[in-house]
Amino acid sequence: MSLLDDDIASCLKVLHQGGLILYPTDTIWGIGCDATNAAAVSKIYTLKKRADGKSMIVLLADENEIPRYITQTDPKIFDYIKGINKPTTFIYDGGINIAKNMIQQDGTIAIRIIKDSFCKKLILDFGKPIVSTSANISGYPPPALFQDIDVEIKNGVDYIVQHRQDDLTESMPSAIVKWNSDGNITIIRS
Repeated sequence: MSLLDDDIASCLKVLHQGGLILYPTDTIWGIGCDATNAAAVSKIYTLKKRADGKSMIVLLADENEIPRYITQTDPKIFDYIKGINKPTTFIYDGGINIAKNMIQQDGTIAIRIIKDSFCKKLILDFGKPIVSTSANISGYPPPALFQDIDVEIKNGVDYIVQHRQDDLTESMPSAIVKWNSDGNITIIRS
């Protein structure tokens, strides 16, 4: 079994038990858990010392999964997603079938279709979406490299992925776009 396979197996065990993982995404290192498990999501809020109302991102492996997690799907979104190259998180109205503490008070949910091969395999093998939020204490900048992650975060998760820990390519958070109910978009972070 390869290191990558070991990482996936260890992550799956933790995710199924409602635990937290520290893992590389297609953007920055993230803290993750089962996005359908409210108790696991609460653990992330506690670890990050973050108010429950602050949104976190749901990672999906494929855009065809989006209709399972929002009430109003606009077919134009699929064309838009296929045309972007930069990791982009979309905020949608009408979040459903996800932990209640992942859905904002206004009913919105943040979703990103993951392109990173490790994350895609993890989500496909898990069979459910996972949470992604920056691996930092709330109020501090997100770490660009694994070595910059606070020891409190590292000690607060149940498993730390070994894959890409030595990668020195600085990462940036995703772009954020609000997909409005009228089919127009609002760019929140480019």
